[in-house]
Amino acid sequence: MKPNSEQKERKPRGAKPGHKGNGRRSHDEDSADRVVDVAPKSETCPGCGCPLEKKGWAERSVIDIPRQKSEKIMYRLANRYCPHCSRTFTPKAPGGLPKSLYGNQLIAEAVAMHYLHGMPMGRISEHLGISAGVVVQLFRRCADLFGAVPDRLIQEYRKALVKHADETSWRTDGKNGYVWLFATLDLSIFQFGKSLSSKVPQAVFGKDPLPGRLVVDRYAGYNKVPCQIQYCYAHLLREVQDLEKEFPGEAEITSFVSVVAPQLSPAMKLRGRPISDDEFYRRAAGLRDEIKAAMGSPAKHLAIRRIQDIFRESADRLYHWADDRSVPADNNVAERDLRLSVIALRISFGSVTDAGAKTRSVLTTVAATRKKRGGDVAEAVTDALNVLARNPKADPFEILFPSSHSP
Repeated sequence: MKPNSEQKERKPRGAKPGHKGNGRRSHDEDSADRVVDVAPKSETCPGCGCPLEKKGWAERSVIDIPRQKSEKIMYRLANRYCPHCSRTFTPKAPGGLPKSLYGNQLIAEAVAMHYLHGMPMGRISEHLGISAGVVVQLFRRCADLFGAVPDRLIQEYRKALVKHADETSWRTDGKNGYVWLFATLDLSIFQFGKSLSSKVPQAVFGKDPLPGRLVVDRYAGYNKVPCQIQYCYAHLLREVQDLEKEFPGEAEITSFVSVVAPQLSPAMKLRGRPISDDEFYRRAAGLRDEIKAAMGSPAKHLAIRRIQDIFRESADRLYHWADDRSVPADNNVAERDLRLSVIALRISFGSVTDAGAKTRSVLTTVAATRKKRGGDVAEAVTDALNVLARNPKADPFEILFPSSHSP
């Protein structure tokens, strides 16, 4: 038999002496949402049959969630009659839109499930016990009520000093289309449709000059936006690294990639380093000079020249990150926001109709932006629907984003 190997001395578990631990915390009776008494299976000993003596209670803390399911509610609305005016007064049912069989909490939970967490329509239908067709109708009614919200967010987006934009594939009515994203750190505007035309970003940005910088890839549709542009280094880094796959074993390519890749990667990570602003700008200036030198070096290989031409001809769109620490050298904000839409396309194959694409645009915008600004998305949507049920003229934007501000 193989002799037992010597076991390494294990580190002691738990917090160091004098340090507060971070393990699982129990809750006491005062902080518990409810206390449940669990009776013994029997009052006699299972071994000898002797009667058991009571010895108080043992406590066990558990964090759980009740099973969510829809429930049928019958509201009895008290009718009141004024004999002087000959009028009857009946209160409105709480928590429901006019003439709606389904409550606002149910609608809001469904919105969060689908447009925030990416749950497929069939799963939502099964979970809530209502048909997928009804779910679609509820989403469209909700989107109609919130229809003005994206335009208000566009006004905030235009004023932001750092903007992001990106696009990816989407299918609508069986035809290839796109989903456009316009985002900042505290808002996300989605537009699902059939067009990759530059008219989409032009409509969002408008024609008047805008403050700040826009971080994007090199898609030509953004060329006419009325603000300064910062190209995403992540895309450029992938293009540089792909040269070795396209031209394996070529010395000039290998040398170029080994120099440039270690310059672009630190440029993207620098703003997140725990360093002072003075140190940041000193290092940023050094990286910028190194990149410019690499792109200005003579090269024979046409693939290298193509990369160099990008940096030389678009120099005004490549170094804003070095001049302003708030401007990232990558477009990760937009790419993270679009990830759920990419997954949704694989699951649902896109929107069935143009109306469905519009509904998705509105509700994805509302859900994603509400999440970025904190709080529970389903709760915020419920509150907005409740207010609109009482006052149809209320502003849904102010209800959904009460602390809204211009970045």
